[in-house]
Amino acid sequence: MKRALPVLTVLAGLVVLWYLAAVWMNSTWVYDQAERSGTEVPFGEMVAQTMNQDRPLLPPPHQVGAELWKGLFGQAVTSKRSLVYHGLVTLKGTMMGFGLGIAFGVLLAMAIVRFRVMDMSVMPWAIISQTVPIVALAPMIITVASQVGIEGRDLPKAIIAAYLSFFPVLVSMVKGLRSPDQMQLDLLRTYGAGEGATFLKLRLPASMPYFFASLKVAIAASLVGTIVGELPTGAIEGLGARMLIGSQFGEPLIMWASLFAAAILAGLLIVAVGFVERAARKRMGVPA
Repeated sequence: MKRALPVLTVLAGLVVLWYLAAVWMNSTWVYDQAERSGTEVPFGEMVAQTMNQDRPLLPPPHQVGAELWKGLFGQAVTSKRSLVYHGLVTLKGTMMGFGLGIAFGVLLAMAIVRFRVMDMSVMPWAIISQTVPIVALAPMIITVASQVGIEGRDLPKAIIAAYLSFFPVLVSMVKGLRSPDQMQLDLLRTYGAGEGATFLKLRLPASMPYFFASLKVAIAASLVGTIVGELPTGAIEGLGARMLIGSQFGEPLIMWASLFAAAILAGLLIVAVGFVERAARKRMGVPA
């Protein structure tokens, strides 16, 4: 309880600020309606009206919570209005991109550590690639994919997700594979261990803490990439598409509920990575 108290205090403060911001932003509509009708609105009534608008500029927490509950539990999972349904669509693209990002990041890190020319030539370009805004790159990836005959929306979304997720894996694995000191490397050489044995018995185990730390960042980045990839594709499924529909049709409650559903999904994915990490550390005999 003592550990949770600071978190709950910050959360309560954020909720209070959110309510104050909702009153301030939504009061514009209340006063505008009162001016048109030639009436005056007392402060208490104004506050009450800002809490239950159909299309508020900033929905208060209880409205977002009600819409989120309806989207998660008030619809059949197969319904196109269900956030669970759209979340599963986004999860599919996220996991595809996550897998591609891990594979590309690990293989590139191994090549960079093994070959100095890869370190000198590829690593700077990998860093530069992350300076390109993903919102600008996503339409280009989708256009190129359609030009080369890639059908469907899943693979372009996965490529965008992999683009964001591979970099944390790459940087962490390079750091982890290089973490053994020279004394440890020299000891293995005295035992006659070659490059392959040194990698398997020393470098790879030493990189595992760095690897799993990077996965928590990569899985969240992959989710962001998938959602961004859903926006310019004209998709009608997925949390990103749901946010876009809410924005286009002036339904902020749908947009905010989808945003919080994406945050819940990100949290669950990070927790899942944590479980895998603990299982792997236990299997390797590393204390938690």
